[in-house]
Amino acid sequence: MLKRFFLLCSGVDKDIVNSCSNGEQNKYAGIGATVFFTAFMAFLAATYALYTVFDQVYTSVFFGLIWGLLIFNLDRFIVSTIKKRERFLDEFIQASPRIVLAVIIAIVISKPLEIKIFEKEINTVLLKEKNELAAANKTQVSNYFKADVDKNKAEIDSLKSSITKKEKEVASLYNSYITEAEGSAGTKKIGKGPIYKEKRAAHDLAAKQLDSLKIINAKNIAEKEAKAKTLQSDLDKKVAETQPVIDNFDGLMARIHALNKLPWLPSFFIMLLFLAIETSPIIAKLLSPKGEYDFKQEDMEMGIKNIIAQNRFQSELQKQTDAEIYDKVYADIKTDKELYLYKKKGALELLKLQADGFVDKQKKSL
Repeated sequence: MLKRFFLLCSGVDKDIVNSCSNGEQNKYAGIGATVFFTAFMAFLAATYALYTVFDQVYTSVFFGLIWGLLIFNLDRFIVSTIKKRERFLDEFIQASPRIVLAVIIAIVISKPLEIKIFEKEINTVLLKEKNELAAANKTQVSNYFKADVDKNKAEIDSLKSSITKKEKEVASLYNSYITEAEGSAGTKKIGKGPIYKEKRAAHDLAAKQLDSLKIINAKNIAEKEAKAKTLQSDLDKKVAETQPVIDNFDGLMARIHALNKLPWLPSFFIMLLFLAIETSPIIAKLLSPKGEYDFKQEDMEMGIKNIIAQNRFQSELQKQTDAEIYDKVYADIKTDKELYLYKKKGALELLKLQADGFVDKQKKSL
């Protein structure tokens, strides 16, 4: 049962291979098994590749199955159409387009499986790239809000600076009237004279201005700080909105790109393995000598060619004979008097009708 299935996969003629020896059947069953398992690997590779794109199992399996059947049909066609010839060079030239196609198929099949085999290493590369993207994204968003944040901070600093400046002025005025009262500065007269009173009045006025400035600036600073929190909240929101895009940066193209950043040698050997698997049926056919199946197939094709050549030759002879017969028939008819008189009578009637019609047209035009 399994042997018949693999013979079907090899694309051989059922009637011919059944008449061959057991060894010949085993050879083509082995080729068919290679075709089948190559298609099965293509199914697995396509299913995984599509799953990284759609994240849906049933959709991936469905289209993966279609891809596997397509590869199976292509491989079966490639193997079944290669025929043994007298010279190896002729066989190689015949198989070269199919070998190129097999190489392309092997590369397409191997890449998704390489991604799966090196999944852990690829995830490490992707994690590093995601972190770099997240940092770059945060910097970019921060630069977008930087002008507003810096402007708001400068305004807060300016308000705080004005309070500090006024506090220093009040402190200076306080020191001025105290030293005046002590007699250590100013007029250097101990006591609370007119100068002391002027300085004390200037200090009290400045203290009131400071209190008023603190109230006004405190309100403005509170508003600016609230605005700073709003800007920071908007910045964090923008970063949070763009983060899912970075988190989903693990599709097929990203994984292929990450795979290319890994050491190339292991990936190269895996591709060579699939290349060997994919081309093995073709190579086996090229290297194997002509077997019983090849001779019987050639004999059958030769018989069909002979029948077609005979039919074509007989058709040409029949056409040539018919032409010669009809040439003789028409030559005999040409000299027949009765046929001549009959055709003459008809021609005269036709000429009379044409003449009458011409006269009628002339009468109408006049």
